[in-house]
Amino acid sequence: MSAPVSAPARPVPRAPHVALPITAGLLDGAAAGLVVAAVTDLSLVIDPDGVIREVSAGGEDPGPDTVAAWRGRPLSDTVTVESRPKVEALLREARAGALTRWRQVNHPCPEGPDLPVRYAALRAKADGPVILVGRNLRAVAALQRRLAEAQQAMERDYDRLRAAETRYRLLFQLSGEAVLVVDAGTRRITEVNPAASRLLGRAAKRLAGQDVVDLFEDRSARDLEVLFTTLRVSGEAPDLEARLAHNRGPATVSASLFRGETSTSVLLRLAAPAAREEGSGLSAHAAELLRALPEGFVVADSGRRVLAANAAFLERVQLATEEQARGQPLERWLGHDETEAQALFATLREHGSVRRFSTVLRGQYGSVEDVEVAAVAVPGQGCLGFSFRAGPRRAVPASGSLPRSVEQMTELVGRVSMKTLVRETTDLIEKLCIEAALRITRDNRASAAEMLGLSRQGLYAKMRRYGVGDLDGPDEA
Repeated sequence: MSAPVSAPARPVPRAPHVALPITAGLLDGAAAGLVVAAVTDLSLVIDPDGVIREVSAGGEDPGPDTVAAWRGRPLSDTVTVESRPKVEALLREARAGALTRWRQVNHPCPEGPDLPVRYAALRAKADGPVILVGRNLRAVAALQRRLAEAQQAMERDYDRLRAAETRYRLLFQLSGEAVLVVDAGTRRITEVNPAASRLLGRAAKRLAGQDVVDLFEDRSARDLEVLFTTLRVSGEAPDLEARLAHNRGPATVSASLFRGETSTSVLLRLAAPAAREEGSGLSAHAAELLRALPEGFVVADSGRRVLAANAAFLERVQLATEEQARGQPLERWLGHDETEAQALFATLREHGSVRRFSTVLRGQYGSVEDVEVAAVAVPGQGCLGFSFRAGPRRAVPASGSLPRSVEQMTELVGRVSMKTLVRETTDLIEKLCIEAALRITRDNRASAAEMLGLSRQGLYAKMRRYGVGDLDGPDEA
């Protein structure tokens, strides 16, 4: 064996003196070792005991000094723990005249990250030492690491773009200002926010794809055509006072030009003049006070659908915006069950007002809060007002006691007529009895009707009335 390599500037790697079968008769051991060292980044000669007897490194990475320190050490001591089974398999599979398959092995380096090397093993003679020829993968690992970092950076950029798009989409949908997105070339509407849909009195799906000029009266339509021409020429245009079609009233039109990825669009903002209150403006101040009231307040139509709700009510029912509550039935959040809400509405219809009605408000995400309700029906206006204040905390009834809805019925004594109270209580008891009979008979309606002393048609009628059971299911014999 030759002496270890010492590298001044660019030394010629010293090769192990092992004659290869393919070079028999052509190259001696030194020449064959030189060929191996020239075509590989790292070559090791391993004796039968697994000890490194000779090393040769091509290039400056990992460096001759580092590799020279491996001489005389067991091969398994120069690799990381997870690489030891791989080098053992290489030594075990080495055969004369054949090259094993390549395996990646990591060498620990004290001055930096591990050195990844791809090794294959061969034997010069059947009983000779094992030669490991390796390719340095540090450059490949660096490229893979940079690629992974670039991919992570791209993913972070995509996440930021998606978050920004979500924020702007949400702002577009929740904005109280009417906004239309129009294609600058064709003047076709591409997007409409809910405020614009309300102002124009048409659904967003019907507005999409329509020429925006058709939304205005003929006189204003000509002015709008001039506005689009000015935008295409100069990129900006002054605000325009126009009148909406179908007697929707006047509106101030503001236009902004912006360029997308493949097209140019126009952002149209429609501002209707604020309605002026007669007198000293007391109604506007009252509306602001009701919105800031710490108690929940709701205005509903005669069908008990929400027209307006203040922030305190939205907080109690776990809604983010008033738009989520508008148009929804109030009983969606009121009462433990339908019976409580019906009792409140029946009393309101009969007396015109209700005070201190104890019930609960159910939140959108499952919360339940005890409240006291005060309600009033405005004669001739077709609207109802409801006030919700926090009620006293009450313990949950123990097992075997009356249902909570029955407790609510008894609390109405003195505030509701006996006729109404008896009717609502009877309905509740019938509903509970039907539910119990269906539960006992495992939803066998023929047996439940016989148990309750009703005909099957009578049972079906009451089930429909109270919304009990699945009336679309198969009929049992």
